[in-house]
Order: sequence, then C-alpha cells, then structure tokens
Amino acid sequence: MKKEYSTIPKSMSEMETYGFSWMEFVTAIPSPLFVVTTYKSNGKPNACLQSWACFNGSPHGFYAILSSVNKSGHLYQSIRETNEAVINFPSLEFYDKCSDTIANNGFDNDEIALSGLTSEKASIVNAPMIKECFLNLECRYLWEREIIEGSSHVLMCLEIVNICAEEKYLDEVVHGRYGEEGFLYNIHYPVNPENFNGRSHDWVATLKKSKDMGEY
Repeated sequence: MKKEYSTIPKSMSEMETYGFSWMEFVTAIPSPLFVVTTYKSNGKPNACLQSWACFNGSPHGFYAILSSVNKSGHLYQSIRETNEAVINFPSLEFYDKCSDTIANNGFDNDEIALSGLTSEKASIVNAPMIKECFLNLECRYLWEREIIEGSSHVLMCLEIVNICAEEKYLDEVVHGRYGEEGFLYNIHYPVNPENFNGRSHDWVATLKKSKDMGEY
C-alpha cells in the first residue's frame, strides 16, 4: 500500500532539518558525492565536499548542474572570481580525507594539503585538482539561478571542458567506475515518517551494475 505525504508528517514536526526540506529525508534519493576545488583570491586551494548535482550533455557540450551552492561560502566566492573549478570524484578509500576538507575550511588554509590530499594544477582551467581522485572534471562557470528568490543557495551550471581520468577506471572489464572503488553517493538521512523517533543516519553508498540494457 502506498502512503502519500503533502504536508510534514506528525512524527517529523519537531525534526531539525538544517535548511533542507522534510521531503528530502522521506524520499532519500541518492546524489553523487564529489569535491569541488578552486583557488581563493589569496592563491590558496579551496576544497568543498558537495552533493546534490546532476551531469548532462548535448551535442553542444557537457555540463554539471550544482543545485545547492551556498552564496556565503568560499566555493561560491572563488568560482565567481575565477570562473573556473575542478570537480573531483573520490573512491571510498579517500572519502574520509575529502570529508576533512569541511573541518579545514579556512580562508588562509590550503584545504587540500591540510586534509592529507595532493594538489595538482589542472591542464586547462586555473584551478587545482586532487591527485587521489580517480576522475577530475575541469569546468568553467556558465550561469547561476536562485530556485526561490532570496535563497541563500543557488543552482549553478558549469561547462566541463576537460576530463582527467585514472586509466584503470576506463575499462569496465578490468576495473571500471562502479562497485566499492567507484563513484560514491550521498544518501541523506533516510527517514520512515510512519515511525520516526528523532534519530537517523547519513550514508555513503557505492553503485552496483545490475542489468545489461544492450549494446549501442
């Protein structure tokens, strides 16, 4: 039997949502995890662990849509100053170090080095990339929009202009991009509104291929 929820369930009425919609916790839709890196105006590397994004393309280009960039953060400020960034995808092995960038978030800090990661200069854009990440997407800023007028966060579109990929990940037979060493996903605080008691957990997940859809 399906349940419907158009207003916040009684069990969640006093839940701290930290600026998110209660619907996000009920649906718990996974979103890819990655680190966006830029140079701050003082030349120090900035690193921001992110989620809530999609990646899509057309014959005209390939684009990253970041749906929740905080306008008061270093990421937003540095992208608007340089118009360039790198999106870095870590494996589970390096997730904890990438997560440490949150604690090392300071304007005078080299946020990549302080987190135990290695900074490399990107090939095309003026931004650092994380050596330990198996996929790095070099990007240029295109546009931004407030989803709701006056919001503290914006939806931002970046054009991907160069791909730097660890060679072993490119062959799906040998290694591939999926499984325990591949792409990571954020499962944000899944809640059962029928019996929520005020406690839940965030999860990091990996992706498993399950059905061959045929050759193209």
